[in-house]
Amino acid sequence: MNPYLPHKAEIISIVQETNSDLDVKTYRLKFAGDFVMDFLPGQFVELSIPGVGEAPFGFASDPFEKEYIELTIKRTGVLTNAIHALGVGDSLWVRGSFGNTFPIERLKGRDILIIGGGIGLAPLRPLICYVFNQDQRSNFSKVDMLIAARASSDLIFRNDYDKWSNQQDTSVSLTIDREEPEWEGLVGFPHNLVGDIPFDKEKTTAVLCGPPIMIKSVAQKLLDLGLNADNIITTLEMRMTCGIGKCGKCNIGHEYICVDGPVYSLEQLNKMPDEY
Repeated sequence: MNPYLPHKAEIISIVQETNSDLDVKTYRLKFAGDFVMDFLPGQFVELSIPGVGEAPFGFASDPFEKEYIELTIKRTGVLTNAIHALGVGDSLWVRGSFGNTFPIERLKGRDILIIGGGIGLAPLRPLICYVFNQDQRSNFSKVDMLIAARASSDLIFRNDYDKWSNQQDTSVSLTIDREEPEWEGLVGFPHNLVGDIPFDKEKTTAVLCGPPIMIKSVAQKLLDLGLNADNIITTLEMRMTCGIGKCGKCNIGHEYICVDGPVYSLEQLNKMPDEY
């Protein structure tokens, strides 16, 4: 398929994820005709509005769902402002899927520690859906999740938490930066809390996504706790632009993040120039 050719997709539903100054919405998109965009957890698309612009966004939906895709988008600039101004029935253009994936085969048979901060939970959601698929759950061992946000009003995918918590051998913990009235979850930054989650350093793979400062601090804490760098997985989505390695903006050393990534182990990142 031509990677330069976008496909028309209609917005069939919109969910307002946050009720704070961080304006985040999840868009459910259905492609025109009988086109199906297959993807695996960790991959991304290029989303565009003609005359406005184009940008990469990670999939936020179940990879086994073929009727639609979902993208979770924070309003931050010209393109995302234009997307947030659209409504159900309006159309967007989508190229993809692009990039590598979370190492599904390597995760099989292992415990999985998932840590998502803010909108960083969005690209982790396809992995969570994959692991919890009824035909796949037995392929994976224990799952622990730590979901972090600046405040409770910034948490996304709230309707999923109970469903995830009810999965076999699964725990879901929520944390916010500061105390709030009636908040019953944890309080504190993920790197200060991850040590309270018991895990077997020989059997566990951690998958992290969130603000760069969160990823670096949590990764260092996991190293301090004895987890091997090869078993700490994250993404470098913020570096991407064109999606196909032509613009060169995502180049780090010999890597083109949009083609060779965006998913990397900490061991791989440690071999890159410090600019990542």
